[in-house]
Amino acid sequence: MPDIRRFLGEAEAMLPEAIALRRRIHAKPELGLDLPLTTEAVRERLDGLDVQIARGPSTSGLVVSLTGTKPGSQSGRTILLRGDMDALPMREETGLDFASEFEGRMHACGHDAHTAMLVQAVHLLHRHRDELPGTVKFMFQPGEEGYAGARHMIEDGLLDADPRPDAAFALHVTPNFRSGAVICRPGPMLASSDVWTIEIKGKGGHASMPHMAVDPIPVAFEIGLALQSMVTRRIDPFDPVVLTCGKVTSGTTNNVIPENATMLGTLRACSERSRDMAHKGIERVATNIAAAHLCEASVRIDRIYPVTINDADFVSFARGVASDVLGVENYISAPAPVMGAEDFSYVLQRMPGCMMFLGAMPEGHHSHVAPCHSNHMVLNEDCMAAGIALHAAVAHRFLNQGV
Repeated sequence: MPDIRRFLGEAEAMLPEAIALRRRIHAKPELGLDLPLTTEAVRERLDGLDVQIARGPSTSGLVVSLTGTKPGSQSGRTILLRGDMDALPMREETGLDFASEFEGRMHACGHDAHTAMLVQAVHLLHRHRDELPGTVKFMFQPGEEGYAGARHMIEDGLLDADPRPDAAFALHVTPNFRSGAVICRPGPMLASSDVWTIEIKGKGGHASMPHMAVDPIPVAFEIGLALQSMVTRRIDPFDPVVLTCGKVTSGTTNNVIPENATMLGTLRACSERSRDMAHKGIERVATNIAAAHLCEASVRIDRIYPVTINDADFVSFARGVASDVLGVENYISAPAPVMGAEDFSYVLQRMPGCMMFLGAMPEGHHSHVAPCHSNHMVLNEDCMAAGIALHAAVAHRFLNQGV
């Protein structure tokens, strides 16, 4: 078998093209499910390669298929490599020469790097397609930031198209670990994500005579505190949830008791069991505290993304690949899940696989860097060589040896 360690050297030689593409995408960030500029940039970089490109009706996402030319490739395994492409609705304050040209939009989660790495992985594997006894599918996905782009692409039939993938792999950059290291764990890797809303209805009146009104604002305060107690007293600490109230709105002026108050927040969980317990707890706490104060409370919980669960066997396989390509010292076992959420979870519900984090800490730093979703977030672009090589090596070894 060819030595997959050579992929790192080849990826390092391809780094200038990856950096150029990443900066092009970074300067023109796009939101949601339709990313015409980003998709065009990807298509341009794939022009001339012997690949098939599929697109569904719901998004501008692409599935690029590369079939190997090694004997048996038509009946061999298939693996899916995924990179998300969308940005966030926030103002960039990095001061980079290639900073966002679009006010109120920023690539603050590294999806520009994910896209650039995946494009270069197509080139790298295309160069070695005579060694591939199967098919590699590259999923260029929009709408990860709250739009469920992965689910839309699944519903469009793009993942089930023949040949259907046998496994899936993805990388997500993080500036909080040293550049070029990878972090992973079996089981829950990222949390589920839900949005909860509590509407509290009281009775309006004059602020100087609260006894003649039913004030919903202190009720909202009490519910907020009680929800934190519910989390710590009713949820197993070894199967945790995070419940955060991010917004409370009520009232119009200083001398009016309003009739309504609204609370808005997020819930993260590492299992469906704790997730369901928290859902029931939010309903129970809100409605009963409101009733105790002569108010009414209605609760709405929108399920956003499921828990991202890494297949244990695939994690063991990917750990071996990463150790061979990047060195055993560059593999870090994550002690616990990350409480962020990912719609790659939908993919992993349909097939075994895993998501790894790729360290992207800026040069000269050792800690306390701006994290993902910060308007100051920057990354070490050199880490993309490790990402390109790891994408290619995982696909190459999976097609040739399996898990």
